[in-house]
Amino acid sequence: MNFTAGIILFFFFGLIFGSFLNVCIYRIPKGESIIWPVSHCPKCGTPIKPIDNIPVLSYALLGGKCRFCKTRISFRYPLVELLTGVLFAGLFLKFGLSSETLVFSILGLLLITISFIDIDYRLILNKVTLPGILLGAVLTVAFRVLSYKQVLLGFAIGGGGLLFVAVLGSLLFRKESMGMGDIKLAAMIGVFLGVKGTAFSLLVAFFIAALFSAGAMALEKADRHSQIPFGPFIALATFVYLFWGEQMIHWYLQLIL
Repeated sequence: MNFTAGIILFFFFGLIFGSFLNVCIYRIPKGESIIWPVSHCPKCGTPIKPIDNIPVLSYALLGGKCRFCKTRISFRYPLVELLTGVLFAGLFLKFGLSSETLVFSILGLLLITISFIDIDYRLILNKVTLPGILLGAVLTVAFRVLSYKQVLLGFAIGGGGLLFVAVLGSLLFRKESMGMGDIKLAAMIGVFLGVKGTAFSLLVAFFIAALFSAGAMALEKADRHSQIPFGPFIALATFVYLFWGEQMIHWYLQLIL
């Protein structure tokens, strides 16, 4: 496959999968089927025509509004499509046509879905993370991305590490400092990335979350009692690892040794 054509093709596939993720993000928390009924306007209920369901383009042509009732459509829809398109293209650019591209694309789909649900509902749902753990364990071993020992250790480090942080936080602050959803998400990351990738992702997630919280408090957009979803930070840190993690670890080791 021509490399440039491959990037364009993967970007296109990402847009299509991103459109489907929007359905998942909207319906899964409501307990609705992601297959039926067909996509429709959440306000007037009118089924969306295929011509109005082209990723990103239809949103732009319709001015971000429903063709029928003129209700404004959230910018999240094209954002999710573009993010997924860029992710797929980036993974192909990084790993080429390989097992890693397939496995990490699936991880990306799970993370984007989890992140936007967490932003909207402050929930990380078992119906996403638990199948994700099983799927990740099967795929990484089947496609030889990780050995089964690395999968088990990653699961233990991810889930066990955040469980330790949650228990310690509860003892220190006398309140729940981290939900079980975050712990299961970390375990899911573990079966996809193994020990090194999981440790890197969680450390970077805490660092980014701390910076974000400090900035929000400085701007008086949050205080110490504000609930900030941690799932998106884990997802962002995971993407950092996938694209730049090895280089960052190598740079850090050279710096301290």
